Amino acid sequence: MFKKVKRHSPEEEAEINRQIAENPDAYIPSDEEFARLKPLGRPRLESPKVQLTVRYDADVVEAFKATGEGWQTRMNNALREWLQTHRAA
Repeated sequence: MFKKVKRHSPEEEAEINRQIAENPDAYIPSDEEFARLKPLGRPRLESPKVQLTVRYDADVVEAFKATGEGWQTRMNNALREWLQTHRAA
């Protein structure tokens, strides 16, 4: 699902910075302006998921993985569906 990010080499970074410095239309915000910028990315969830370590039988994991991308979400949904029909102890 996630792609590995390829970082620029120091030489590439230097060339990018040189081109920015030479571009009269380039705008670099001051530290104060930069501090006022809003963060990018997804907004925080009202009830975020919890990361944990859990062990399942290999055949169960393989069955979900065999359904393709999004298998962890489908596993979560299957557990949620089970909870709707069973009382928690």
